[in-house]
Amino acid sequence: MNRPAAKTEALPQPWQLRQATRLLHAGAIIAYPTEAVYGLGCDPLNAHAVLRLLALKRRPVEAGLILIAADFTQLEPFLEPLSVSLRRQVFAAWPGPITWLLPARPEVPIWLRGHHDSLAVRVTAHAGCAALCRAYGGPLVSTSANPRGRVPARTPLQVRRYFGAAIDYRLPGPLGARLRPSEIRDARTGKVLRNG
Repeated sequence: MNRPAAKTEALPQPWQLRQATRLLHAGAIIAYPTEAVYGLGCDPLNAHAVLRLLALKRRPVEAGLILIAADFTQLEPFLEPLSVSLRRQVFAAWPGPITWLLPARPEVPIWLRGHHDSLAVRVTAHAGCAALCRAYGGPLVSTSANPRGRVPARTPLQVRRYFGAAIDYRLPGPLGARLRPSEIRDARTGKVLRNG
């Protein structure tokens, strides 16, 4: 489901991307607009940052998290090699608002995959998110900006009301046209785990 397209598809300014990536590399948690709602993100390999993010959201580590990327090559180090049929299925939906559960490499930290042998990943079509991942040089944790059980934030004000000064930076820009967060599908079974 989509909302009317934003009047401007303005990307964050280069200095804003530099600020966000500098902070991400230092272990920060940032808020940023995504396809439908504000997201919270951090360096996926920084355990302290990820665990702080999970605590802010009151989300159990067992649930796992989503990684977003500008392209598939940013996700490959986290995933087992995909079969030809899986690649065809996944690539047909990317870039776009489909998050796929794909087989994770055994060394992927538990704070990312939870108690699963798969990892939730998405190649985003949101221009601002893709620019952020490119500037950062890899994928980012992406989870909706809300404490567990609350409605995801759609404005900077809602992000501030939920988290106050606990968020280290907010990247400006418009939300995408979607009204709901991404659909989540298990690529191996075809099962839809969350409708978009």
